[in-house]
Amino acid sequence: MIWIVSAYCRETKSIVRVHVGSRTNKTLNRVLDSLKLATAKKIYTDKLKQYRFLITKKMHSTQARGTNHVERMHLNFRTHLKRLNRRSIGFSRSRIMLISILKIYLWG
Repeated sequence: MIWIVSAYCRETKSIVRVHVGSRTNKTLNRVLDSLKLATAKKIYTDKLKQYRFLITKKMHSTQARGTNHVERMHLNFRTHLKRLNRRSIGFSRSRIMLISILKIYLWG
């Protein structure tokens, strides 16, 4: 199973970091480490239990409206990129193709 982890800046309304990998803490850490290096003041997440172990309580928040923008961005991904829909003819079986398409969509 492939997991797309992304970080979104609420102030600039831009994507800070995206990583595609397996569903492990290592994949989450790739994005979280870049946020910590960027001196993020607050990290808003859903209530996935892995976040409790990877983010300090001081920086971590699971407010109800904290993830609205990033969830909307993920909805746009699924709507615009048919490669993310499992039962479509354009579904990406290759991780390299998926990463390439995400880069073109996000920064192209």
